[in-house]
Amino acid sequence: MKEILVLFYSRDRSVREMAHLIARGVESVPNVTARLRTVPEVSGVCESVESEIPDEGAPYAGLSDLESCAGLALGSPSYFGNMAAPMKHFWDGTTPLWIRGALAGKPAALFTASGTQHGGQESTLISMMVPLLHHGMMILGLPYSEPELAATASGGTPYGASRVSGIQNDRELSVEERKLCLALGRRLASTALKLSD
Repeated sequence: MKEILVLFYSRDRSVREMAHLIARGVESVPNVTARLRTVPEVSGVCESVESEIPDEGAPYAGLSDLESCAGLALGSPSYFGNMAAPMKHFWDGTTPLWIRGALAGKPAALFTASGTQHGGQESTLISMMVPLLHHGMMILGLPYSEPELAATASGGTPYGASRVSGIQNDRELSVEERKLCLALGRRLASTALKLSD
């Protein structure tokens, strides 16, 4: 059984809901399972620390989660066209894996959410690609053979899955956004299986 790590940061439901859909897409492929993990908040107060186990939701990721996975789906909200600070902070601590080349050759896919249609989704996806490329990972996007990619009037990009959650985070995932999340999970899982052969 191959395992795909679905690693995300979400202050609210927008990216978390996408992570669960991508995990469903992953697990729709035989012989593949998904592991949901998140990262802790980063505080500007030096004395403030997160507990080692979150009060609710997915457990925090460790380097061993990255090392043992067959593939990675990485998600973050778009904050001014960039990944969230907690996710960047997590990746800044992955140098030991980089030194060993532990992630080289593994497939990875990306997902994000923004409050508006032009909220920096594609630049956020690209910002998340950068550390993965330094690790030697193989980036998967969403091809236009997915009909929802050309039909969507909400989220969805060739760089990865995305959604428009609304300024008040009150928009539900559109039909196209849901289908593209599932498709991204399936594509990642299928690619991981092919690469492992």
